[in-house]
Amino acid sequence: MDTDEKDDTAPAVLSASEMRENLVRLAFGGDELKLQEFCTQLARLLPADTAGVMRGSSVTGVRWEDGSPFDADGPGTSDLDLTLVGGEVVDWFDPDAFYIPGVHTMPLCDENPHVAPRLVELRKELTAMVGRPVNIQATKDWIMFLRERLMGQPYLTLIGKLEDG
Repeated sequence: MDTDEKDDTAPAVLSASEMRENLVRLAFGGDELKLQEFCTQLARLLPADTAGVMRGSSVTGVRWEDGSPFDADGPGTSDLDLTLVGGEVVDWFDPDAFYIPGVHTMPLCDENPHVAPRLVELRKELTAMVGRPVNIQATKDWIMFLRERLMGQPYLTLIGKLEDG
């Protein structure tokens, strides 16, 4: 079955250091200082109990949906999938912006530019910093556990700490 093959090659087995190396190389042009600046900006502007994690092809090197490489359509064409994890930041999203009410939001992105007004400026700053769209979603920590363990979607923690599932 095709999905079994995909699961066999899923990048969920990447170590945190491998995901970080991918992120620095692919999204920050090999510049570790740019990643540190990105993380500093997140930590400065988010509630203390918030973790920030990067998901998607910027950490795995390939799209989860189809296996295409990061920036397959040319330089700067892949976005970054930033997920904010924590109770307070979830409340920064409009009530109509949830896939799971009160738990898991749709992303603040070009297609949904008004779902989290308090995060619009942060998104603009981060997008300018990396020269590509940064999509920002919020969720509870147990959703991250489910995505990684049950769906094979790895993530790299940039700031803060997630509770164990």
